[in-house]
Amino acid sequence: MNQISERLAVIEGVRTPFAKAGGELKDLAAQDLGQVAFSEALSRSGIAAKEIDEVIVGCVGQPAEAMNIARVIALYCGLDQQVPAVTVHRNCASGMESITSGWEKIRAGQARIVLAGGAESMSNLPLLYGREMTALFADLSRSKSLLQTLKVLSRFRLRFLKPIIGVQLGLTDPVSGMIMGDTAEVLAREFHISRQDQDAYALESHQKACAAAPRLKEEIVPVPLPPKYTQVLTKDMGPRDNQSMEALQKLKPFFDRHNGTVTVGNACPITDGAAAVVLMSESQARDMGLAPLGYVRAYAYAGLDPARMGLGPVYATHKMLRSTGFRLKDFDLVEVNEAFAAQVLACEKAFGSESFSKEHLGLLGSLGSLDMRKVNVNGGAIALGHPVGTTGTRLVLTLLKELGRRGLQHGLATLCVGGGQGAALHLEKI
Repeated sequence: MNQISERLAVIEGVRTPFAKAGGELKDLAAQDLGQVAFSEALSRSGIAAKEIDEVIVGCVGQPAEAMNIARVIALYCGLDQQVPAVTVHRNCASGMESITSGWEKIRAGQARIVLAGGAESMSNLPLLYGREMTALFADLSRSKSLLQTLKVLSRFRLRFLKPIIGVQLGLTDPVSGMIMGDTAEVLAREFHISRQDQDAYALESHQKACAAAPRLKEEIVPVPLPPKYTQVLTKDMGPRDNQSMEALQKLKPFFDRHNGTVTVGNACPITDGAAAVVLMSESQARDMGLAPLGYVRAYAYAGLDPARMGLGPVYATHKMLRSTGFRLKDFDLVEVNEAFAAQVLACEKAFGSESFSKEHLGLLGSLGSLDMRKVNVNGGAIALGHPVGTTGTRLVLTLLKELGRRGLQHGLATLCVGGGQGAALHLEKI
């Protein structure tokens, strides 16, 4: 948990359109998407590249060819070689971690201006070979004669070629042994959330995202598409203006195929995209005569049972409120990442439950009612998508811009984190 006397100023920010994995952005690597977003954020800020002291990038599926993707993005953006860069990884909260890590650098006096954000190409997460095939390749590379090579090849079996799906492996928690969708099923059963309620929530996410498309365009930078770069992607590809309850209810449960309620329709899609923001202290912004998009007042990260990771927003928000004295009802708008409809609806119930707060948070009463009219007013990840290393930054950017449009002051950006964590940021517009 962290509350700092001087707020963090978010000067400017931008993101690429989001597209489902295997879709319009599939031929762009994460570092390429990052270059587009980070270059544009810097350009819109009006700050010279030479003023940037550090680059911090959240990325979960770091490309093998760009292992410290932050450094690659920084150099692709034309920053001086002397500007350091670091990649951070807190699963789904990596895009928030880049912002709070930047704040810590600024607070410690190690940087004045930080370029932070996230980049993710889930299209390009690899297929992997198992141990038997990799061992065979290794032995082949050490063979020094035709006889040795033939001996190694004689061990080959067709089953060695069965791939391990990188994205599936990455979305599975090794401690609980559960893929993220299974944790949503746990919450659906525990909080008695019906399939009907999940599908209704998913439909509303699409409806809100479609209605908000003109507003969301303000935070999007168009992306030229390879191979010829004559076509340009200008909008999010996930929201469906023709989505319906009938279509959603035809979908079969994806994770628990016999008794489940979580489908591909009421869960976020696997997605590509990048986002970036320019950060400095409040006093630095004032000295430079800049008008920030808004400020980060406080933040917290919290841990919880990996099998119930979807409740992370409740734990993290409680931890942050405990440090600030703020109350849940004091927030004008809230962004809760929609990993799954069941997960968001479970958080709604947990926030308002006295028994949950007493048992898990040590409180006498509930944290308060989560007014769903304030939540994800522009739609959420079920419609827009969830490029895991990027989403945390997207939540901050979207929320600050919407606070500004509505003339409101306080916002809560929060999400659950694979592996059993939560993150929460208190944002202010004024």
